[in-house]
Amino acid sequence: MKKETRASVAYIALRLATGLKKSSVYDYSEGEYITIDGKVSVDNVDVYDYEIGCHVSGRSRNGQFDLYHYGNGNSIELKMKDNKFEGYDYDVSNHFSGTVSGKSLSLYDYEHSKYYDYSF
Repeated sequence: MKKETRASVAYIALRLATGLKKSSVYDYSEGEYITIDGKVSVDNVDVYDYEIGCHVSGRSRNGQFDLYHYGNGNSIELKMKDNKFEGYDYDVSNHFSGTVSGKSLSLYDYEHSKYYDYSF
């Protein structure tokens, strides 16, 4: 996954799991806050990534979000179940998964075979 896609997925998953409304997510691999803000609910996502200047939006159907990343021009599938999530990034044709613990999230990127950590 591209770093901006990972950050968007992490932000959305953290919002869904915690219910907290935050305007940024901390990316430990980059050592910086990524400014992302917008609406996130169990039915609909419409957020804006200020770092790269694009929307990520979509709707939930049967517990799965079908998101579109306007910066990459590709879809992202995201399934949340309790504090775990999984999905598929069509931009790089690869899966991802992860867990949320409190205000922290760990995302495993199958393309890079590596964990990435984020927090509010």
